Amino acid sequence: MEWVKIAIQVIIAVSIFNVWFLNFSKSTPFRGGDAGNMEDEFKAYGLPSWFMKVIGFLKVSLAIALLAGIYYPELVMPAAAGMAFLMSGAVSMHFKVKDPIMKAFPAFTFLVLSLILIFF
Repeated sequence: MEWVKIAIQVIIAVSIFNVWFLNFSKSTPFRGGDAGNMEDEFKAYGLPSWFMKVIGFLKVSLAIALLAGIYYPELVMPAAAGMAFLMSGAVSMHFKVKDPIMKAFPAFTFLVLSLILIFF
């Protein structure tokens, strides 16, 4: 079971790095509203640009903590809890702008994976 938790930690972290570093300025089918990049997505949600920077910092920091948790297991629970909280917010933003359910699927998936790390 331990290798499953490690795999989940890596999947969440790599996905966060992908979104915030590789696809930050790109259009994806999962962007909220009609956004073409991360800045447009936060605007579509009615959130200020400074909030995008805070969320990005928090998500990347928590992703790093999940990876560090492979060697320091005491980091996994707080990092997964923080990620679950942020992913709950992401899912709710998709609902706020009445996105199709498919656009919220990645955030919902990472919410569920984070909850698995917390409760199992």
